[in-house]
Amino acid sequence: MQRWWKAAIAVLTVLAAGLVTAAPAHAAAWSSSDKFGSWSNGGYTVRNDVWGGGAGPQTIWANSYSNWGVWADHPNTGGVKSYPHSARNIGKPVSALGTLTSSFNVSRPGSGSYSSTYDIWAGNNAYEIMLWMNKQGAVGPIGSKQTTLSVGGHTWDVYRGSNGANAVFSFLRTSNTNSGSVDIKAVLNWIRSQGWMGDATVGEVQFGFEITSSSGGLNFTTNSYSVTSS
Repeated sequence: MQRWWKAAIAVLTVLAAGLVTAAPAHAAAWSSSDKFGSWSNGGYTVRNDVWGGGAGPQTIWANSYSNWGVWADHPNTGGVKSYPHSARNIGKPVSALGTLTSSFNVSRPGSGSYSSTYDIWAGNNAYEIMLWMNKQGAVGPIGSKQTTLSVGGHTWDVYRGSNGANAVFSFLRTSNTNSGSVDIKAVLNWIRSQGWMGDATVGEVQFGFEITSSSGGLNFTTNSYSVTSS
């Protein structure tokens, strides 16, 4: 009997550990394991956004649009599996923006393959502007490298390409950072100055984690995030 109880306790301990790993460490205001689960808060929308093929389980939690995270267990295979993010819609042409800035602070794992990135949409989703603040593992941008420059408060390697549905401009920070602020309008003005985009209307400014692999289950946390425009 004693051995049976020891075995049962060992099994329950393993199961409990798995449950703790797959859930936030605290009682969040909202959580979801639905692939496309979403939550509106403070004028922002938080989305789980598990859109890629071959994805594993992913649970998102949020205390607010600014403080949220995911536990994700995606296999060690190629291709983006998910882009959990928080988004604010702008709805103004670039020329009509007095300012468009954002700040962020993240805690991220030291393994897996992913990037912490902004995804900014413009021109009714004809243009996708990605600002990679950090990257880990086997991930890379679409298209070919155009230049290295400093704009919007950071130094970037700039790539230009297409995913078949829209133009993609990727700005990869030349060194990883887990926190900071960025002048998004300055980046958009530079893109316009190259003739790559006209005076397009800016749609959503999204920030999150573009995850390719996180085998075994990894935690990604946005400690703070905000977008300011005028």
